[in-house]
Amino acid sequence: MQITSRLTVAAHTLAVIEYFKNAKVTSDFIASSVGVNPVVIRRILLQLKDAGLIDVARGSGGATLKKQPRDITLLDIYRAVDCVEEGGLFHFHEKPNPDCPVGGRIHQALDKSLAKAQQAMEESLSQTTLADILKTFAPA
Repeated sequence: MQITSRLTVAAHTLAVIEYFKNAKVTSDFIASSVGVNPVVIRRILLQLKDAGLIDVARGSGGATLKKQPRDITLLDIYRAVDCVEEGGLFHFHEKPNPDCPVGGRIHQALDKSLAKAQQAMEESLSQTTLADILKTFAPA
């Protein structure tokens, strides 16, 4: 299983908004770059707006960044679009058998390691900014 694509779609969306900041960047325009339905982009834009990362003009006015690209990390984007369910990156199966010697202690065996893995991933995401991503698209 993979983490939802919302993180990559949101990062792509923000990169398009900044790269084409001198044009009107609409959900249709972004969707043509991302390769998804504009409805998906509108949902992402709403989440990014609610997180304070962008402004969206009413109608077809377009979107703009509210922060400088150097001040937006992948972790900010990840958190903005709710890439994981409440409680963490790793979802535990619902009903391990408490009467089984393994099932009764599986949380004890895994919880600490899984929390460390999530913390390491979030630390890594916090090290990359939108500005870092945009360097890839700079003219040579």
